[in-house]
Amino acid sequence: MSEQVHEQAHEQENVSVNVKDHADDRGTARRGGAVWALVITSIAGFMAALDNLVVTTALPSIREDLGGALDDLEWTVSAYTLTFAVLLMFGAALGDRFGRRKLFLIGLTIFTGASAAAALAPGIDGLVAARAVQGVGAAIMMPLTLTLLTAAVPAAKRGLAYGIWGAVNGLAVASGPLIGGALTEHFSWQWIFWLNVPLGVAVLPLARLRLAESYGSGARLDIRGTVLASLGLFGIVYSLIRGNVDGWNSPTVLAGLVLGTALLGAFVWHGSVSEAPVLPMRLFRSRAFAAINLSSLLMFVGMFGSIFLLSQFLQGVLGYSPTEAGLRMLPWTAMPLLVAPVAGILSDRIGGRPVVTVGLALQAIGLAWFALIVTPDVSYGTQLPALVVSGVGMALYFAPAANLVMSSVRPSEQGIASGANNALREVGGALGVAVLAAVFSASGGYGSASAFVDGLRPALWVGAGVVALAAVSAVCLPRASVAGAASAEPAAGAAREDALVG
Repeated sequence: MSEQVHEQAHEQENVSVNVKDHADDRGTARRGGAVWALVITSIAGFMAALDNLVVTTALPSIREDLGGALDDLEWTVSAYTLTFAVLLMFGAALGDRFGRRKLFLIGLTIFTGASAAAALAPGIDGLVAARAVQGVGAAIMMPLTLTLLTAAVPAAKRGLAYGIWGAVNGLAVASGPLIGGALTEHFSWQWIFWLNVPLGVAVLPLARLRLAESYGSGARLDIRGTVLASLGLFGIVYSLIRGNVDGWNSPTVLAGLVLGTALLGAFVWHGSVSEAPVLPMRLFRSRAFAAINLSSLLMFVGMFGSIFLLSQFLQGVLGYSPTEAGLRMLPWTAMPLLVAPVAGILSDRIGGRPVVTVGLALQAIGLAWFALIVTPDVSYGTQLPALVVSGVGMALYFAPAANLVMSSVRPSEQGIASGANNALREVGGALGVAVLAAVFSASGGYGSASAFVDGLRPALWVGAGVVALAAVSAVCLPRASVAGAASAEPAAGAAREDALVG
């Protein structure tokens, strides 16, 4: 009986806090608005997403300036991916508990400062450390972009807003090698990181003045669940990244895989029995939430691994400079900017399932097409159809996927859902690079153009197959996953809060 009274008191306290916060934020909301929220969150998301692959084309220049073995250079990529992946859900939980705008500002500050530290790094160890801190800032900032955007945009217009947000983020992920190559070739590799500094400095005051504060459930932080998830993901992602370097049978890699899997198993059990877990396993009882997250994981496996290898193919085999290679990939990488807003509108009208499914199917077809035509001397005109089909597919996926994730859970759990989805994407990206690189190494290598193509072709087939599985998972989404219907609960939640305030 006393426990029940305590729970009721705790719930009433949370309601009172949320009512007060809602009332205090009315002035901020009037000064803010959907357009400002879209601009701020899109820029922040672009910065975090860009740094996934922006370093890849700059590695030779970094090695020339700072020294270090190949293994050291790999950590300039993996240090960011690891911290980003393992801390995403914790970042989302912190925002729900202490204020999403407040934590967004903290994450953006950390990310901007770490970017400057990376540009000023005197040695390879300092650069790796700065990249790891960058990942911490991105892990706090990135999952909160969607929850802040959702809070600011009316339900009827969220499809379009998610479409633009998805276009910007998709462009950042795919154009990382182009931007990194262009800055390195025409300026220096340090400008890869200096680019973030003026953007961060400009966005910080705008976010403070134009974003309204919002909170999640107000529940206590789940430290135990966060530690289990972070260490489990760290073990698996670390092993996936190091597998091609140390060997898949090495004790370190095997230990990371086994222990990481065991810790994630414990995390799943914890999420099933704990009263307030960081990621409630009951969310995965929703077919919509489970299906779209599996599709996202598989999509990033195929896309990240393919872009990683194709950017090297264009430079190492066909002889293009980093900038020239990036420009020739624009039919793929720039397509989200054109198509994703339309995809968001379509998802509002016909539902997210058909749009996401078609997008993933086209992405798989584009990769398979590339695998069929790739040769050491393939012309750009022959590559162009595959690039266009892949770009349209990626664009059709991004916007509806974001919409489906956010509409598949209650408003108070959107921060958790966003963190989980982004974490799975990052894990998928690390897995994709590791798996496709392993397939590449097993069948080919860097010895000659023919050897590279011999490895690239089967790797692309694997990537196409994985994305095709993502399309199959998207088919399992329920027909009721129409944005307009799915937005009913968030709208009703907002109406209830307005009633409480009034």
